[in-house]
Amino acid sequence: MPTAVLEPVAPPPLESVPHKKWTRAEIQDLTCKGFFAGEHYELIDGELINKMGKFETHVNAVLLIQQWLVAIFGFLRVRKEEPIRVAADDDKDNEPEPDLVVLREPSPQMARRPQPKDILLAIEVADSTLRLDRTRKAELYARADIPDYWILDLQNRRMIVHRDPIGGKYTSIIAYAEHESVSPLAAPQSEFRVGAAFAPTAER
Repeated sequence: MPTAVLEPVAPPPLESVPHKKWTRAEIQDLTCKGFFAGEHYELIDGELINKMGKFETHVNAVLLIQQWLVAIFGFLRVRKEEPIRVAADDDKDNEPEPDLVVLREPSPQMARRPQPKDILLAIEVADSTLRLDRTRKAELYARADIPDYWILDLQNRRMIVHRDPIGGKYTSIIAYAEHESVSPLAAPQSEFRVGAAFAPTAER
């Protein structure tokens, strides 16, 4: 049976040494100048988060969930590891890259980043990033009013589903075990069994 997630989660501590907080415009400018060639970061609350070196279980889980989402929503509505925009108050120093996003409307490669209003579902696959995904990213997505936010917790083999964003917080947080299934709000007739994210092939 799905269980409510009640245990408090402290956000990851910032480094104790002085460091610069970056803006989205600064990072885009440096990227255009070739400063991050061969490296992959995302910007969260002015901090650069290294996204390189993902484990095979992470890569496989993203691919398996992506395959399932594409079968439901179509290829042009599912985006993988691409930056999105967030709420106006957060936009200056944030450019998160969810592992997967489902858009409202089919779209080829957009000239602009997906806006919060474009997004029906955001998914993060978490191993070492679980605290970040459950705190800072959850708050970013809630403030952007993204209605459905899932975290696949690889270590505990569960899906943590965040819904009902009110006042910058998700008011419903439910964990589904690997033998249980969950449906996107945007496709309530389609169930995903959590354990399928760990299987050799995705189940539908």
